[in-house]
Amino acid sequence: MTYAIHPQAEDELTQAAVFYAEHASKAIAAAFLDEFDRVVDKLIKNQQCGPHCEGGLRVYHFDRFPYTVIYEVSDALGPQIFAVAHQRREPGYWRDRVCA
Repeated sequence: MTYAIHPQAEDELTQAAVFYAEHASKAIAAAFLDEFDRVVDKLIKNQQCGPHCEGGLRVYHFDRFPYTVIYEVSDALGPQIFAVAHQRREPGYWRDRVCA
């Protein structure tokens, strides 16, 4: 099984990694991307592991970084990731991606 990531979620992931590389270190940026990979691997193995949120979506929080993956369960396609959201920024900004 695989997964899909919304283009804007992919941008968020890239922007966060660039931020960590520029403001912390390249090692921290790599750790952030490794954490994303760990989360995605876990979701691929068990899409039901994240708690429910609005609209039938689910969320899964990173362990080491203040980010959350917002995703939809898809038995056929694997998790459909709509956002890689910073936990302290504008909640729900990603909602319009789900309908698009």
